[in-house]
Amino acid sequence: MRVFHISMPDEALRPVLQEKIDNLNKPKGSMGRLEELALRIGLIQQTTAPELCHPCHLLFGADHGIEREGVSVSPRDVTWQQMINFSRGGGGVNMFCRQHGFKLFIVDMGVDHDLSSYPGIFDCKVARGTLNFLHEAAMTAAEADRCVETGISFVDECHKEGCNVLCIGEMGIGNTSPSSVWMHLLTGIPLDHCIGSGAGLTGTGVRHKYEVLREAVERFRQSGCRRTPEEILRRFGGFEMAAAVGAMLRAAELHMIVLVDGFIMTACMLMASRLEPAVLEYAIFGHEGNEPGHRLMLDALHARGLLRLGMRLGEGTGALCAYPLLQSAVRMMNEMNDFKTAHITKYF
Repeated sequence: MRVFHISMPDEALRPVLQEKIDNLNKPKGSMGRLEELALRIGLIQQTTAPELCHPCHLLFGADHGIEREGVSVSPRDVTWQQMINFSRGGGGVNMFCRQHGFKLFIVDMGVDHDLSSYPGIFDCKVARGTLNFLHEAAMTAAEADRCVETGISFVDECHKEGCNVLCIGEMGIGNTSPSSVWMHLLTGIPLDHCIGSGAGLTGTGVRHKYEVLREAVERFRQSGCRRTPEEILRRFGGFEMAAAVGAMLRAAELHMIVLVDGFIMTACMLMASRLEPAVLEYAIFGHEGNEPGHRLMLDALHARGLLRLGMRLGEGTGALCAYPLLQSAVRMMNEMNDFKTAHITKYF
């Protein structure tokens, strides 16, 4: 796998940014988390006058072999049907991208359907879905590397167009299962705390999902394979998830803001952080979803979502909904007067 060189933001600017934020014409701290956001964005961009330019959204789609074990309430046909829907502008992700001015890239990383004839879908198909990780590794090392490189290439394209804020989403029936396994193996949180209903499983369905994933993890442990992040990614991941990890790492390498969505994309950021810890300095977590494990995973990353709207659609929609908060934080920095300029007596 490619080696990334992600530098930590220069902390020397922190007191300068904090002083500017504290001296805007408001009581100190009165803008709450917008002040935290402004500070973080300023550090990422290394400026006291940050800006958000040409926002882009990457949506990676793929199918999963583990879906054959009945771990999802939805059939895999929904993956390709939704990808076509996205290409026609009819999905939740399309609506929010239009609303907030994001350029949308729809990328087929491994959907079990021929989507090559649909305009607007980039054909980067590695295979028609991963293998079933209950019985074998989901992908080869070469396939994992190819996915990571694809994620990198799309970030490079966005960056060339002037993008400095990136959002990433996914479409892949069954992908809460690999996300749960990544969470368990990378954090040590008990597996049953990492598993939820996904797209809508009920009690018996969730129990079955747990049993399947428990057996897969046990077989992995007995295999003697090295439990490195790279091996965990390859053994259990999805093509769309590996592409998202590559995109996150490359965006951080280019000092771009990475706006993180719900459970699945947080699992991808977790994986990215185990490969290169500095990536977290560029991450802003947009939404805390309904999956029970999401809060625990955010805790493991020492992170908080900006929104809690009860959403579990995926596609990056929760993160897109949080984007106006980033805009407000940037406007606060650039458009509010300080006490001196506004001729207001400092009242704190």
